[in-house]
Amino acid sequence: ARQGHGVGAMSLAQWLLLPAFVQVALTFAVGVRMGRARFRAARAGRVKVSEVAVDSGKWPDDVRKIANNYQNQFEVPVLYFALLPLLLATGKVDGVSVILSWAFVASRVAHSIVHLGANVVLTRFRLFVLGFAIVALMWAWFGLRLYVIG
Repeated sequence: ARQGHGVGAMSLAQWLLLPAFVQVALTFAVGVRMGRARFRAARAGRVKVSEVAVDSGKWPDDVRKIANNYQNQFEVPVLYFALLPLLLATGKVDGVSVILSWAFVASRVAHSIVHLGANVVLTRFRLFVLGFAIVALMWAWFGLRLYVIG
């Protein structure tokens, strides 16, 4: 791994992890949006706090949509985040894993934009499947690099 400063001096490991920071930022952004939406709904009397304390399904639909997207950030991305330290620890970071890392996070950002916007289910589903396939491909590529290709 190269040492240095600036974008031109970034190592493959840094390029691999940069989209992870984008995914973390997305998760925090959606979490903040969810918290604000819940606070506003409760303050406006659209929901009783005592009702949602035991049943999150009682939130208004617009608030549940944001909460569902937030929950999504802890599903398939867990497989992505589990792979990153393995790639780093084994020294198997390469251009393919970096490109796939960026592609996965781009699919997650696009999924969130659709989910939190017009929420076109078919488009959202296609973006989910794309991200799912990319993270599966990342794991397959890592397995090939670790056990077959070197």
